[in-house]
Amino acid sequence: MTQTLHVQIKSADRSDLEDRLEAIDAGEDVEPSEPTLSIEDLETFGRVFCSTNLELLEAIVEHEPGSIRELARLVDRNPPEVLENLNELADYGLVELEEDGRAKRPVVWYDEIDADIPLRSGLGQERKANA
Repeated sequence: MTQTLHVQIKSADRSDLEDRLEAIDAGEDVEPSEPTLSIEDLETFGRVFCSTNLELLEAIVEHEPGSIRELARLVDRNPPEVLENLNELADYGLVELEEDGRAKRPVVWYDEIDADIPLRSGLGQERKANA
């Protein structure tokens, strides 16, 4: 079964999360929501989903490497550079680094990314109105 992560470019909106937590606390049944990552702007989106990071994500999903060193071999890069990219991906929740003895094993729980990229922004609308 395909697991999809939905990515959107907008400020993180936590109001829905607060409502869902209140409903859970009240004992209500809550439908699971689709996993969604909000990225604050297009520049950050471009940095997080650059070609080198996408190559890492693809290699993790396809080969399930047992360590960062093994992943670095798969993508023909130096382990410290791969670790730097993985740390950024982990900061956004795109990768988990699981302890496996002395090694850290990169894990991705999804196998597809669906990106919602708006071509109009509220800021752009205001600039047109003031022109």
